[in-house]
Amino acid sequence: MVTAAAAAVLALLGFHPDPLTGLIRPPHATTIRLVLAAADDDALNRAIGDFLQERKSPAPGRKVIAVDGKTLRGSRTAERTATALIAAMAHSGQVLTQRQIDAKSNEIPAFAPLLDGINLTGAVITADVLHTQHDHATYLHERGAHYLAMIKRNHPALHEKVRRLPWRDVRLDHYERGRGHHRDEVRRLKTAAFAHLDYLHARQALQVVRRRRDLGTGKLSIERVHLVTSLPPGAADGSELAAWIRGH
Repeated sequence: MVTAAAAAVLALLGFHPDPLTGLIRPPHATTIRLVLAAADDDALNRAIGDFLQERKSPAPGRKVIAVDGKTLRGSRTAERTATALIAAMAHSGQVLTQRQIDAKSNEIPAFAPLLDGINLTGAVITADVLHTQHDHATYLHERGAHYLAMIKRNHPALHEKVRRLPWRDVRLDHYERGRGHHRDEVRRLKTAAFAHLDYLHARQALQVVRRRRDLGTGKLSIERVHLVTSLPPGAADGSELAAWIRGH
């Protein structure tokens, strides 16, 4: 919050001291909000993205980036809908860039423009099922990146084909057990290589089975999640794939 910033920080930001008291007082929050509302959205997002990418050196190893949408808290008014943003964030926690979504659109058309300014060579992109789109797969392939895409009933034929694979006969790639949030959880990951799947550049299908037991009630729930990835077999082991899926 700008109101909590030290005087030295406010001076670096360009605020001037009061000529009578010599104190630097930050502008009211409403003033800041009005200035930001009047700024060019795309120019502001580019500036923020450039700053975020330059402020920290990338972590060693493969770059894994999550793409996710969010609604800006407090942005809804009686005259306008809430401001929606789409952001790209490294799984290590660093926000790389963000972009405002047109009020009459959704996240899908903003996917490629969001990532245009980021070096994606060799990166793995994770996203919600909304972004399991053939155009997105083509875009990432052309940028030299890979995807880890969730498959649900947005691709019914592909979902049915992957779901009906003989998973019982596929060896286990990763097993993980943990306890937290008043529940005991077991996660199992299996992968199956394919020469061809009905999704552009897909090389492997994945199944994650999550078994959760509520420690208070003893109730057991089982969830099966299916994904596809353009990573070829051996490019990432089971523990890496499981961490990326859970990290998103």
